[in-house]
Amino acid sequence: MAMRQFDPESYGSLFAPLLAIDRCRALDEGDRRREVRRELRAVDIEAAFAPAVIVDFAHARCCLAGLWLLHDFLDESHAISQGVEEPTGSFWHGIMHRREGDFSNAKYWFRRVGDHPVYPALAAAATELARSPDEHAAAAQLAPGGRWDAFAMVDACQAALRTGDPAADYCRRVQQAEWELLWDFCYRQAVGASEA
Repeated sequence: MAMRQFDPESYGSLFAPLLAIDRCRALDEGDRRREVRRELRAVDIEAAFAPAVIVDFAHARCCLAGLWLLHDFLDESHAISQGVEEPTGSFWHGIMHRREGDFSNAKYWFRRVGDHPVYPALAAAATELARSPDEHAAAAQLAPGGRWDAFAMVDACQAALRTGDPAADYCRRVQQAEWELLWDFCYRQAVGASEA
């Protein structure tokens, strides 16, 4: 099963330019650009989803948490995700803590996620993204038996950052798939759209 292509234009005219960047982000805090902060602060949640009508504000807020995270503004993403008292908010919260290097805290939040609807597609993506024998071995750890293991992803990212492991590039590609799949899920939930 091939991964679905992420198309920023599918999410409306306000989100599209903010999504049309290199989404293969750093495993760490990254390098936020000050000029983008102003654009992100100006995002009005209802206008951003227009002409669609928001039917699930928790998932709409998760989209905003993901958007801030995409642009490496971890604190702003954190402020939003920690206020979403449901598994998807915990998912964004876990990714944010993983990127900031607080790996045990990331695992705490991933425990709160449970078995998320994005996990099957993410497990498939981790396998599909593997290019070399080492990456295939890493994929087997991230998705043993075809089931996503968020804790293994935390461990893989921690090892890649600590040792400068060549697996860092693979982890970044998987992290991109994770972000894209989760953001698409949140957007669809927010507007009540079914899976395409």
